[in-house]
Formats: sequence, C-alpha cells, structure tokens
Amino acid sequence: MIKAGEFSPIYDPSVGEKERWYINDHCFIRDQDGLWHMFGITHAEPAAPLDERFLAHATSPGLLEAPWRKHEPVLPADPGAGETHVWAPHVIRHDGQYWMFYCGGGARHDQYRIHLAVSQDLWNWQRHERNPVVVDGFDARDPMVLRVGDVWVMYYTGNSEPTGGHHVVYAVTSRDLICWSGRREVFRHSKVGTYGGPTESPFVVCRGGLFYLFVCTNEPYNSTAVYANSDPFHWDMANQVGQIGAHAAEVVESENGETFVSRAGWGEGGLYLAKLEWDPFIEVA
Repeated sequence: MIKAGEFSPIYDPSVGEKERWYINDHCFIRDQDGLWHMFGITHAEPAAPLDERFLAHATSPGLLEAPWRKHEPVLPADPGAGETHVWAPHVIRHDGQYWMFYCGGGARHDQYRIHLAVSQDLWNWQRHERNPVVVDGFDARDPMVLRVGDVWVMYYTGNSEPTGGHHVVYAVTSRDLICWSGRREVFRHSKVGTYGGPTESPFVVCRGGLFYLFVCTNEPYNSTAVYANSDPFHWDMANQVGQIGAHAAEVVESENGETFVSRAGWGEGGLYLAKLEWDPFIEVA
C-alpha cells in the first residue's frame, strides 16, 4: 500500500494577516534558478470558496526549508474573462515558459471553465487569448497536466451529468497545451451527488510502469485515495492501493529525488508535507 509519513508544516498563510487564512488546492514548481514556488487557493477563515478571488504565492530555496516566504497574490479573478473565482492552479514548464491551468468558475455549474495563464518568470502572469481552454460538466475544475507519450493529458474532476450524477475524473489531450479535445471518463466513483465529492484534486504519477491516481475523497475531509493501473486513461475503485490522511494532496519530488505528498484545506492551519512511502510490489489486474 502507498503510505505517507508524518506531516510537517512548511507554510502558514496567516503570517502578516489580522485573521487566520487557509491554503486549499495548490501546486509546487521549481524555477530555473532552483527556487521553489507554491501557488494555491487562499482566503481568510472560515471557508468561503465562492469568494476565493486570487491565488497565494510563496517561495523557498528548499522544498522542506520552512517557513516558506509569503508574496503578493497573483491572478485576481477577472469578471471580464468570465471568472467568478480562481481555484486549483497547476503549473508546468514547457517550451521556455511556465503554463498555469486553473479553474475560473462560471455563471452556471455546467459552464465551469478551465483557464490558462503563461509566465516567463513565475512572478508575472498573462491570461491566454484562447481562454477558456476547457468548459465542461458540473463544476469541472482542479486541472492537473501530465506528459504521456507524445501528448499532454489534462485530468480534472467533474460529474457524469451536467446536473450532477456520479463523481468522476475526466481527461482531455493536447499537443500544444492550448487546444484540448478527446474528453473521456477515466475514473468513476460509486457516489452520486454535486459539489465536493470523492474525486477532487486528481493528481497522476507515473512510477515503475504504473500510473497512480490520487483523489481527495472528502470522506473524511482529510482523506486521499490512491488507485493504480498500467493504463493512464482508466482506473477502477477495485484497484485502490493507498489511503493518505490529506486534503487536496499534491505529489512533488524534492531536490534529491525523494517524493513527498502535501496536505492543506479549510481550518488546517496552512500547508504540510510528508514523505511518500511507495510499495514496490504493487500489482494490478
């Protein structure tokens, strides 16, 4: 089974504020000079998801060097671009620049939009002229992008019907990170409903010939399930290989090649990291 060690705090968004703040869905990326950056959902406590209108930004010279330094937020929601809030950033580096995919909300639940912003330095961001890059489902959000073979794959949470249905994870593919197509359902949970649900914050890791899907289950709040398969476009509930006590978990590799998993969320006091313990003997049917 995939397990996590003890979580240690690395960043408190309440520093410099008059009240407590939280970090929710987030991402990590290391720049060309070795400086680590974190971007994430943030707001003052208590939880106010529909009022999360800019993204937190923090840096550190080392992944585990706490505390991380707080900076001015980035990408305030732009109503003119159809954004009602900004959620769940995911950043990659490709072709000499940084690409941030995030959920910009939407006026209707079946018109939630995933947007793209680009940057040369991780400090200054510009929305792409082709936004939205994905519009789908019921609250389609929490994008994560991975290179699989000769294509890019974007995974995101959604529901099987525009009005709700089963909680699922979808995938679309692209060759240029701008035009996305080929939508397919890659994971379906037995639970039916809207909002939240057990397929939030999907994150996929390729390791040892298998693809591991991490999803936040919200059952309980701090709970992430891990599923494994050799196919990056299909996971089944029967192939669960781990359960981690974390909300909005992200997987990140440190400077020395060790793998860590993060934990955040409403009322959690900030951002935490724990070392991931991989089971080398996992087999799937």
